[in-house]
Amino acid sequence: MQIYLPIAEVSVNAYLLLGMGGLVGVLSGMFGVGGGFLLTPLLFFIGIPPAVAVATGANQIVASSISGVLAHLRRRTVDLPMGLVLLAGGLVGAAVGVQVFTMLSRTGQVDLLVTLCYVVFLGAVGALMFIESLAALRRSRKGSPPKRRKHVWVHNLPGKMKFRTSGLYISVFPPLVVGFVVGLLAAIMGVGGGFIMVPAMIYLLGMPTKVVIGTSLFQIIFVTGFVTVMHATASQTVDVLLALILIIGGVVGAQVGTALAVRMKAEQLRILLALLVLAVCLKLALDLLIQPAELYSLQTRGMMP
Repeated sequence: MQIYLPIAEVSVNAYLLLGMGGLVGVLSGMFGVGGGFLLTPLLFFIGIPPAVAVATGANQIVASSISGVLAHLRRRTVDLPMGLVLLAGGLVGAAVGVQVFTMLSRTGQVDLLVTLCYVVFLGAVGALMFIESLAALRRSRKGSPPKRRKHVWVHNLPGKMKFRTSGLYISVFPPLVVGFVVGLLAAIMGVGGGFIMVPAMIYLLGMPTKVVIGTSLFQIIFVTGFVTVMHATASQTVDVLLALILIIGGVVGAQVGTALAVRMKAEQLRILLALLVLAVCLKLALDLLIQPAELYSLQTRGMMP
């Protein structure tokens, strides 16, 4: 069933969009990521303009993340104080990111920036996660105790705060910086930022994996909601019809993903996420390197008043 998207100005299959929203929802529930790192490139691939994909993708992430957080709250695996600290940094980063995105949109450079950001960040994070997760999986199979990570420099910073759910007593500054970077990426790349935040929370802050997923989703809800509102007012690139279809699939998928996450080991979850991140990175990198079939495109501009 083909539907016309008024803001994106293209016709797409409604069932395909529902399936994409459901897939992203499953990822949200399983890994604690908003799923934008997969959804936004998928929207590129089916012909949605990058500016619309980024702004509308952030809208869908809000819904799937809410669905996932509700499931994790029932299991008491959300560290609310940590989530609020991450959120404070994320809102500032999102405000800065939207301004950068709007400025580049006016100069016509936003498409290249978004794609390059995906390739660089997804490649780096995916490779590091895959190597570490594979080593952790091998240790668990051999019955070796997991290595304890000592975050000496984090523990020595001022402004310490106790996070009881995570079992941490660390400075608030590292979570603030992590939140800021995630907010910046959410605005520029149309992602929840979970693919950056989840590894940072595990490897930098030392949070338990079972708490990381729910806490990450909690922060993602508010940052991506803020990004959506700012994009709608600054560049008018949010397609409500596209967002609604993606949201319906995402809410259902998030519940399925949360149920799957409970049945899998933490090492298995991390290695699957790493492989998915690397696959998306490879596809985007190939699109940048391979010469397109049409080197030029023509657009009709309206008459100047």
